[in-house]
Amino acid sequence: MKDYFLKLLNYDKYSNLQLTDLLFSANEPQNAVGLMAHIISAKQRWLLRCKELPPPSDALWPDWQAAQFKYLIEEGHQAWVAYVSSLTDDDFKRIINYQNMKGETMNDTLSDILAHLINHGTHHRAQIGQYLKLAGVEQLLVTDYIFYVRQQTQQ
Repeated sequence: MKDYFLKLLNYDKYSNLQLTDLLFSANEPQNAVGLMAHIISAKQRWLLRCKELPPPSDALWPDWQAAQFKYLIEEGHQAWVAYVSSLTDDDFKRIINYQNMKGETMNDTLSDILAHLINHGTHHRAQIGQYLKLAGVEQLLVTDYIFYVRQQTQQ
């Protein structure tokens, strides 16, 4: 499972960086910038939950500038890779206890949280793509997972 989730995390980073580049070419539409900030912030929050650490002080929907994104994406990716690389197979079945944004106690397996983390990013990247089209970007980059896998295989 470790290799599978590391592969998904690499895909997630690749896709986030691709869309970050497009944000600059589209004059940073605020709704798209806000969604990318949320993706990055949520990943930070989930990592702290998985490590059973206190939640961050940052808002879940932070008012970050697009100029910060590449650094934050790389930094977050390195932290997630270090964490997942340290796990054993049994760790993926471990129950993580945390509080959701409403303060309710939740209990989910680490593997389910990791799957959610990747799906959450994919969901919001699709929304960002729509906002970029509305901002005049005619050709979006392909960020589908299967295209990423094929591209990696060819390298």
